[in-house]
Amino acid sequence: MNQKVIMVTGAAGFIGSHVVDRLLSSGHEVVGVDDLSTGSEENLMGARKHKLFEFANCDITESNFFEILVQRTRPDVIVHLAGLVSVERGEKEPMLNYRLNLHATQLVAEAARKFGIGRVVFASSAAVYGASEDLPLSEKSARKPINLYGSAKGLSEQLLAGYVRSYGLNAVALRFFNVYGPRQDPSSPYSGVLSIFVNRLRKGEPITIFGDGWQTRDFISVHDVVSGICMAATCEDVASGDYNLCTGRSTSVIDVFNELRLHFPKAQDAEFGPERAGDIRDSLGDPTRAKEAFGFEAEVSIGEGLKELLES
Repeated sequence: MNQKVIMVTGAAGFIGSHVVDRLLSSGHEVVGVDDLSTGSEENLMGARKHKLFEFANCDITESNFFEILVQRTRPDVIVHLAGLVSVERGEKEPMLNYRLNLHATQLVAEAARKFGIGRVVFASSAAVYGASEDLPLSEKSARKPINLYGSAKGLSEQLLAGYVRSYGLNAVALRFFNVYGPRQDPSSPYSGVLSIFVNRLRKGEPITIFGDGWQTRDFISVHDVVSGICMAATCEDVASGDYNLCTGRSTSVIDVFNELRLHFPKAQDAEFGPERAGDIRDSLGDPTRAKEAFGFEAEVSIGEGLKELLES
């Protein structure tokens, strides 16, 4: 195996901490970066004991600390996962959304250009597609984001594409679909619906399903997403461009609730509320391009993933 030095921004977050663990277990040296505003130091407890791990507590958009860190550590790859993950907060605080979801990408790309970093892997989102009915969504589907979060992700992709054309940067944008799994904070109203369901069922609290429950999502385990990220970061020949990280399988919200309820026989019936403004009715991705480019294929079934959530 060709050992690499890989920098991970958002290293203490839900997805980032799993990426750090996977890279370390594969023998890579990892430089984790996080300002701990939403990430948790607890997520990095195992990594901090590893001799190949270095952690930097910083906001990459403030001062020039991040550039200095890149210059000192000279990673082979930067995996840029840091960002504002709350769609609702992005609508309420558009300048924060801009700073964390677009300006931060500019700073990462510029540091990569300035210091000759070989590759940037960027955490994009299926939100760039908006409410497209062209299912399953492929990378050729129209990008019609319906919120500032999706717009910032799409603009970040375009910015990176510009660095590819102008400077020869290798930039890989991974469009995540509905990610779930251990370490996802269920106390956050912006967390994934599956983590929220499990948390409330454990506490015997009622569950509200917004809409009729038959809206569908391409739910993907964090373990599969991490596999895709690590493949994109470490495979020798990955062409710059945009790639879906998804399962290619759709599951309705009501089916997920009914599956989980089997494990909680005393659970109350779900309550139904009005559809939330801006919610997409159906989402389903096509993972073909990522499979052809670097061998990505989701392996965790929704049943296996839910079982792990229940046991975590």
